[in-house]
Amino acid sequence: MKINFYFFVAAMMLMLAVTTTKAATPVPSTWKSYSKEEVKAMTLDQQKERVVEIKARIAEIKAMDKSTLTSADKKELRTELKSMRAEMKAMNAGVGGGGIYLSYAAIIIILLLLILILK
Repeated sequence: MKINFYFFVAAMMLMLAVTTTKAATPVPSTWKSYSKEEVKAMTLDQQKERVVEIKARIAEIKAMDKSTLTSADKKELRTELKSMRAEMKAMNAGVGGGGIYLSYAAIIIILLLLILILK
């Protein structure tokens, strides 16, 4: 009787150890990132639609519970976000983005040079 009880306790402990739950893995993304050449070939309307898709995907990623993700899944999300950022930069550069940024020191130097030249 004593052996049956120990066997039963050992079996229950093994069952509890085996039935630990694993965090649900997210469904693999079907996200496709476009290259700079593909972005440049897009029309303005296609680029606007793509921006809406990117914003929706970013909102989806922000809403995820990242604490249950494995390190490989987190790395995949980071690379996906980096590719989105590069794609958005390519779209911004194609539309005429970029521009010239001047610091206060550069503006002061330019003004001084203009004063010296025009005097």
